[in-house]
Amino acid sequence: MFPARVVAGAPLALVILALSGCSSHWGCTDTTAERGEAGVGVRIEDASGRPLGVTAEVVDWRLEPHPQVPSEGDQVHFRFRFDGADETSGPAVDACAVDKERVALGCRTVYSYQAFGPNGDLTGDDWLAVEHPDRVAGVLLIPNDQSYVGRTCEQDIKDGGGPHPPEPAGPGDRL
Repeated sequence: MFPARVVAGAPLALVILALSGCSSHWGCTDTTAERGEAGVGVRIEDASGRPLGVTAEVVDWRLEPHPQVPSEGDQVHFRFRFDGADETSGPAVDACAVDKERVALGCRTVYSYQAFGPNGDLTGDDWLAVEHPDRVAGVLLIPNDQSYVGRTCEQDIKDGGGPHPPEPAGPGDRL
């Protein structure tokens, strides 16, 4: 038989365990957003699919050797613009060089803080190294904001969970 003090204290112990995060996966769920439709110009959306009020656009692109590593041959040099972003909003999108079939040949994430210019003209440029530059037909942006990827339930049962952006695009992905 258990003493009355042990039985009376059992509910309190269960509450403390539950509040401390020692309980099972109760209340922690991860959701991964669907990848949005890639385009030359996109409206950036958060992991829940809501527009952030920011657009990103590929202004132009060309094949040329990178000035720091010209011996590596042609790479994709592209210019981009963010409209509606400010120094604190910080959205980011994946930029991908694609072939005629819209298959990614190379991708990288570009951030609005990389775009700067006079009079609030938020433009920037970056480079994409691809294995077959002769197959590049364009550069597309994916609208999903990649600037913040929160912790997952697996990484942190207590503070993880919630919506997450889709996996970044990579070579071979059809956009």
